[in-house]
Amino acid sequence: MPGQKLRVAVLYGGRSGEHDVSLVSAASVIRNLDPDKYEIIPIAIDKHGRWLLHSMADIDRDAKSLPVKQDAPVVAMPAHPQKGGAKLATLDGAQAVKDCAIDVVFPVMHGPLCEDGTIQGLLELADVPYVGSGVLASAIGMDKDVAKRLAQLAGVEVVPWIAIRRSSYEKRAEQLHSRIAGEIGFPCFVKPANLGSSVGVVKVKSLEDLPSAIQTAFSYDTKIIVEKGIDCREIEVAVLEDLDPEAPPVASIPGEIVPRHEFYSYEAKYIDDDGAALKIPADLSPAQQDKVR
Repeated sequence: MPGQKLRVAVLYGGRSGEHDVSLVSAASVIRNLDPDKYEIIPIAIDKHGRWLLHSMADIDRDAKSLPVKQDAPVVAMPAHPQKGGAKLATLDGAQAVKDCAIDVVFPVMHGPLCEDGTIQGLLELADVPYVGSGVLASAIGMDKDVAKRLAQLAGVEVVPWIAIRRSSYEKRAEQLHSRIAGEIGFPCFVKPANLGSSVGVVKVKSLEDLPSAIQTAFSYDTKIIVEKGIDCREIEVAVLEDLDPEAPPVASIPGEIVPRHEFYSYEAKYIDDDGAALKIPADLSPAQQDKVR
């Protein structure tokens, strides 16, 4: 209806190791959603996977992180299309929650069971529009091993890496240690294949420290990657799909991350307010900027 606000469900939290990061990201999203244009419906997913319906009365717009109230109503999204927008159901599925139809979902979550195509798949089944990448792109982007393989096939240079599954490591740990030392060398980075925000990432400087780092990464995922450590600058761009399906993606102005820690760790990103400097635009020549884009 003309003049009616768009009903935006902001999904945050989730079952991954990046649950707490999501609470911070979603707080930023809600701060920047125009309340004159959008009716915001906050939905927290707790660490057990329960969907908890909040209201904006529960939210402090100036807070750095969003709450996850365990006494909030537990709801579910039926995985089938519904007329008039998606309607959340009570836990027993008996009836829709009153006045809680949703026009679009903004998933603000990080890590597996969130941004890896799983939430996106549910929303596709329910025929609900959502913000962000689709099922395939989300799944590829989450798995560092698969993403690097596809980038390499596309002719993009990638840092040398080895992917290791837990089952293989348990059978031949010493052989894999030797392979890492020979093919990757030190320093190297050990990280879960399906996680972000530097959670579970360890910089390894010697063979003696490798087993501990590998166990740390395996505590978050059944597949890990070991990447060669290289001395470089960290330049990043944001990439958006063009509204014209025939046009190439749109890449932003390059920015540079300058960590003040040994590397851009979880602490540098989220705990230490002075953990890194962000230079936008990055100090690059026009030709270098074009190459990055």
